[in-house]
Amino acid sequence: MRIAFSPLCVVRPRKALTARLLAGLALAGAFLAAPAPQAEAQTTAALPGVSRAATIVGPARPIAAWAEFCERYASECAVDRTEPALITLTPALWQTINAVNRRINRAIEAVTDQEHWRAADRWDLAEDGRGDCEDYQLLKRHMLVEAGLPRRAMRMTVVIDEKGEGHAVLTILTNRGDLVLDNKTSAVLPWTQTGYTFIKRESQDTVGWVALGRDASPLTAANR
Repeated sequence: MRIAFSPLCVVRPRKALTARLLAGLALAGAFLAAPAPQAEAQTTAALPGVSRAATIVGPARPIAAWAEFCERYASECAVDRTEPALITLTPALWQTINAVNRRINRAIEAVTDQEHWRAADRWDLAEDGRGDCEDYQLLKRHMLVEAGLPRRAMRMTVVIDEKGEGHAVLTILTNRGDLVLDNKTSAVLPWTQTGYTFIKRESQDTVGWVALGRDASPLTAANR
């Protein structure tokens, strides 16, 4: 199955964004070390409801641009099987996840890979402050790892969105179900509430991908 991807409108870059972005996001780790008084007052009622996890049905073909990204950023793709496969959510962790999701969504300037790199599909960490959907999610994961969350429990995921187009999100596997970080919304949602068809995601056991109940092999991620 081949998935069509629509182009994104061209936008103007903002100069020197990366330094400001990383300086601001460095505060994310503080949520773990020193939660705000509001966070301390939260109870499990503030956490998302428990939902079911997505079903893995077998191996899947990796996306070529992801493989190229892993050659450039091997540590971002490495799988440490000594890390937890699930994150046990606490109010402080939930606050950190939401804060990073909102900050990256506001800070990154959306631009297609064709405009950005003159390439059909390229995965990157948005180090110049520009990127498309997978770049948002890769930077979110990078910052959450810096804040102390296990990379193994945060998996890049390919979906078909509400328009029938390819899209990339970040799935966080938790004791309360699989939660999705998305550049289209600042709400962190259970995967079952996104309205997306989930195709495949990175494996938790090896540097590779697993299928999620749909026989599809997108050749690229998305330019949205």
